[in-house]
Amino acid sequence: MATQQLESKWEGKSIANLKHPKAEQVWPLLEDFCNFHHWLPNIDACHQMNSDNKDEIIRYCASSTKPPSSSDDGEVIVKWCHEKLLTVDKIERCLSYEVLDNNIGIKSYVSTLKVLASDGNDENGCQIEWSFVADPIDGLTLELFSGYVDSSLQGMAENIENALESSKLGDFASSN
Repeated sequence: MATQQLESKWEGKSIANLKHPKAEQVWPLLEDFCNFHHWLPNIDACHQMNSDNKDEIIRYCASSTKPPSSSDDGEVIVKWCHEKLLTVDKIERCLSYEVLDNNIGIKSYVSTLKVLASDGNDENGCQIEWSFVADPIDGLTLELFSGYVDSSLQGMAENIENALESSKLGDFASSN
């Protein structure tokens, strides 16, 4: 996980290695921009929002947590983002998006997710690369934010591997 700070912008990149799934198996799962709640461990909701511009895809992502000092009184904190899909490249298996609005202190954030074949071929699993450029976030350091991105990506990779492995077992069982 290499990160650096240039001219008050935060930049970072994390990579997750998936041992068995091939890039062409993983890409369709990430290409579905409004389906990230199935893969990101901390996201409870992700769905497309209505937009005045029919060519735009904007999603709402949210996570719910109880405050640390909360008792069982039902109090919940919802952290949310509105994110706009910028580009999708099916050949290079990558997409980029930006945060438009949120309640977690992000001022500017652009991210790119790529699915790459491992070692230049599709025989040895694949990699997911998550890179970002952002303005500093009040109350966080670049290291803490990069750590959050990396742990989210590792959890995403594990969820994807588990789902693909489960579907393989299901395919195997249904073919016998």
